[in-house]
Amino acid sequence: MREGCRAGGGGRMECSWKTVLLLVCASLGVQYTAIRTLRDSLSGPCRGAYRCHGRRHGEPLSMCDGDWMSVESPRKHILLFATTRSGSSFTGQLLNQHPEVFYVFEPLYHVQQAFTNSSRRIRRALDRRALLGAYRDLLLNLYTCELHFMENYIRPEPQDHVTSSFFRRSSSHALCSPPVCSEEEAAASSDLPDETWCPKRCGALNLSSASVSCLSKRVVAVKTVRIPEVGDLRTLMEDPRLELKILHLVRDPRAILASRMTAFPDQFRAWKIWNVTGRQPRYVDLSQITSTCKDMAASAETGLQGPAWLHSRYLLVRYEDLALNPETKATEIYRFVGLEMGQRVRTWISKNTNSNASAQANWNYRYSTARDSRATAESWRLRLAFDVVRKIQSLCSHTLALLGYKQVQSAAELRNLSVSLVEHKPFQPLTR
Repeated sequence: MREGCRAGGGGRMECSWKTVLLLVCASLGVQYTAIRTLRDSLSGPCRGAYRCHGRRHGEPLSMCDGDWMSVESPRKHILLFATTRSGSSFTGQLLNQHPEVFYVFEPLYHVQQAFTNSSRRIRRALDRRALLGAYRDLLLNLYTCELHFMENYIRPEPQDHVTSSFFRRSSSHALCSPPVCSEEEAAASSDLPDETWCPKRCGALNLSSASVSCLSKRVVAVKTVRIPEVGDLRTLMEDPRLELKILHLVRDPRAILASRMTAFPDQFRAWKIWNVTGRQPRYVDLSQITSTCKDMAASAETGLQGPAWLHSRYLLVRYEDLALNPETKATEIYRFVGLEMGQRVRTWISKNTNSNASAQANWNYRYSTARDSRATAESWRLRLAFDVVRKIQSLCSHTLALLGYKQVQSAAELRNLSVSLVEHKPFQPLTR
């Protein structure tokens, strides 16, 4: 019988409201960070402990078993912090090319899906703080190479630590290479992060083997577009077990919207109608860009103010700078990470920043990273109507100015690609 519960009439189990909430959170895989307020209000052996281990497959559900994480890893930890359609897939692949990097693409997708697919009643009980807590807790476990913790969120639930549902596994070389994939199968594969060959050649993903691979690498890098602001990461940044750095990728909000309209036509249908007809639909959701601008500006301001918890561990990179000067900017990124870039990375940069349209057609998923980067850096200017651009500028003027993006005052100025809208602007956090 669980602590806080007693046998009721008819053989039913009756539990206190606190116990019920704890069990609900645990069943969703929400660990210490997400339910800290609830747990701190209780007495017992868990009080004051930093966090409990995640539940392993087949183990009984328990809020606290006394098995504390105490391993201090010499590994470096990188978070590629971005927003949707900001060039994060390309930047993530830049890190993925290094043989000493264990790279994971959007693992927080599984947490978001678990919360989204839970019952409406449970969703109402889990606020933004709980979701962010679950995000942080999963990141902590990934950075310490405990990939089994993903089993709390992956659906269908992995069996014997094996899953075929790991989101975008093929985007990670480490998850498609030995010891996760056999030497023979890995050798027969292409170097491109194709969506199909990895699961076909390597089979389902064994999370135990993935953890072994993670432990063999010098750097663990994670990409996410699901955490709103840099300030939400302070708990992780101050965790003594991690050597975490934040690579903050930003992009012109006008380019972000243009890319989202192409990638997600149903979600951005009203914007597309506006862009084609020149008439703003009454039902257009302006928050689809205003929330992005607000979060991007708040994060950049936090990072550039140079608080002690981010000191020398924050780097802001504009996608446009990376696209226009890929090798120079990549060198800066690798210096920040603490790795030598190497010829393998340089070759990948050359191959993936000078591709033509026919090469792009060979990629079979929406997150292609092969492109003529110089040509695409400001190509949104040929796709967005001036009325739409003018509206974005009025909504996001502070963000544009903060990040060094010039505004246009006419359709002719918008279409004149000979004059860049990206100002030369270095971004160095304040020193204290």
